[in-house]
Amino acid sequence: MSKLHDKFYINGQWQDAKGQGRHDVIHPATEEVVATVALGNQEDVDSAVTAARAAFDSWSTSSADFRADLIRKAAARLRERREDLIAAVSQSMGCPPHITPWLQIDGPIGGFEGYADRCADMEKAKEVNNSLVVKEAAGVCGFINPWNYPLNQLIGKIAPALAAGCTMVVKPSEQTPLQDIIVAEVLDEVGFPAGVFNLVIGLGHEVGAALSSHPEVDVVSFTGSTRAGILVAEAAAPTVKRVTQELGGKSAFIITDDADLDAAVKCGVNDVMINTGQTCIALTRMLVPASKYDEAAEIAKAYTESLSVGYEGEEVFVGPMSSARQKDTVQRYIEIGMEEATLLTGGLGAPEGLETGFYVKPTIFRDVNNDMRIAREEIFGPVLVMIPYNDLDEAVAIANDTPYGLSSGVYAKTKEDGLAIARRLRAGQCYVNGGDYNYDAPFGGYKQSGNGREWGDEGLHEFVEIKAIQL
Repeated sequence: MSKLHDKFYINGQWQDAKGQGRHDVIHPATEEVVATVALGNQEDVDSAVTAARAAFDSWSTSSADFRADLIRKAAARLRERREDLIAAVSQSMGCPPHITPWLQIDGPIGGFEGYADRCADMEKAKEVNNSLVVKEAAGVCGFINPWNYPLNQLIGKIAPALAAGCTMVVKPSEQTPLQDIIVAEVLDEVGFPAGVFNLVIGLGHEVGAALSSHPEVDVVSFTGSTRAGILVAEAAAPTVKRVTQELGGKSAFIITDDADLDAAVKCGVNDVMINTGQTCIALTRMLVPASKYDEAAEIAKAYTESLSVGYEGEEVFVGPMSSARQKDTVQRYIEIGMEEATLLTGGLGAPEGLETGFYVKPTIFRDVNNDMRIAREEIFGPVLVMIPYNDLDEAVAIANDTPYGLSSGVYAKTKEDGLAIARRLRAGQCYVNGGDYNYDAPFGGYKQSGNGREWGDEGLHEFVEIKAIQL
């Protein structure tokens, strides 16, 4: 029997939702209801923002040691509830349960703990001639989070904000709210003061819009599509809020002529197929030297067809889409691709034997050019396009020919060669020869991929105001 969550965490208490709507959380692999949550409204948002505003003065002036101690306690308790978090994310988002721990859970908890040490940065001041320059918390924050990496994006916002001394109201995606409920329970349990963290579940056009436009919210941080990000910015503009956004991407992966082709192609395929392609930084445009294009296509086809699709079992690599709606979106793009380019593997319909669940076939298109829709629009599914290039200058030009700039990748003979190319790519980050994600490095995009940064020291800066005191 699924559980009903009809309360929101506001002002240190679980309060009955004022909104009357309900939303079923659907297991993407079984299509069964795993939970039902209340959907908030303007009244819920007002209550949460009022609580956050009331808590701000005392929390923002608390000692760095006090905040750091609470962050460390929370991270430790989240580790103790690791299995609950794995189940919450896997059952609502569809990430296979043996992949969820290392992809979705462990890194964010470690990143959370890392902000304990950064609390002390808020107490550092510097003298500039006759001025003392100090740091202060930016204020009350509204956080609007996505469904694809729900714990990662939640902690990427709340950890630096808590370290800085901000208070907050959090809105998770209604598709994946369960880990946020666990985090609220943990923060309450370890002793975060009432009103510092508030949770309201709801729809974007109602709760998200209310947060974005609320006159008592100072900072809005949004992760999602570029289309929705524009709406958030428009709603925030009349009150001149600080707005940070992590939006869409259509990232390029350049394989050089002298790279290990087999390793490079497999690295690129893995990058797109993990999390079933529902990764904003996925390297979905594979750029291959024209002289090696056919060979690369053969490698990509064989390797992709070797990947196991499903949910249970250690051999599974590709899970279901997060929802029926996202499955339909990907299917439409596969149809477009079949009209524009050549289908290398995959295609329409579900993989054999997976009629139940929101599954799609891992799909690759060849004979693609950068003007095609499948090369320009974010698909957000396990769909890779392969584009040939004649020389490195052309490859860089193709990579940069996009309205997005969230991520990029290079696979070269040496890391030094890859680094030289990485510096030419207009994106917020670049993965060279399969380099790992780093929670201590800044994360964010150029162009229509957003503004501001999460994680690392730069993530803290988004929640800091600078004051110059003239003496």
